[in-house]
Amino acid sequence: MEPAVKSGQTLVWILRIMGSSSLLALIFVAVPHAWMDSIHSALGMGPLPAEPVVGYLARSTSAMYALLGGLLWVVSFDLRRYRRILIYLGAAITSFGVMLLVVDWSEGMPLFWTVWEGPFVAVFGLVILFLIRKQQSPGSVGSSRMEG
Repeated sequence: MEPAVKSGQTLVWILRIMGSSSLLALIFVAVPHAWMDSIHSALGMGPLPAEPVVGYLARSTSAMYALLGGLLWVVSFDLRRYRRILIYLGAAITSFGVMLLVVDWSEGMPLFWTVWEGPFVAVFGLVILFLIRKQQSPGSVGSSRMEG
């Protein structure tokens, strides 16, 4: 199997696994506040504040993660066509991971959360960039279409 084909198949699986994981966030758009409070407490962060902005931020963030999950699934069906979008997603997700690390640290999130969330997201973005680059043959530098 050619390296470009293998890296393409790997990228498809990674996009779909991460897309599916992100789509699970849809659950938290609708769960009762009591469930979120219970999870928040179980993570050692105390009771979840009941102010409307907290619920709004938790639910809208969950919806955005689900939206991203759907997008990851869509682009996984045609790596060649969506190459530029994948490059953007890889760079944006990497940057987002770094931002999450800074935000988690500055907001005093638990250490396990801080060392896991941001770095994991950043590595996911870097993996997208690495695998999409492997899709490009040496003769197609600058091309908007992937070869392979």
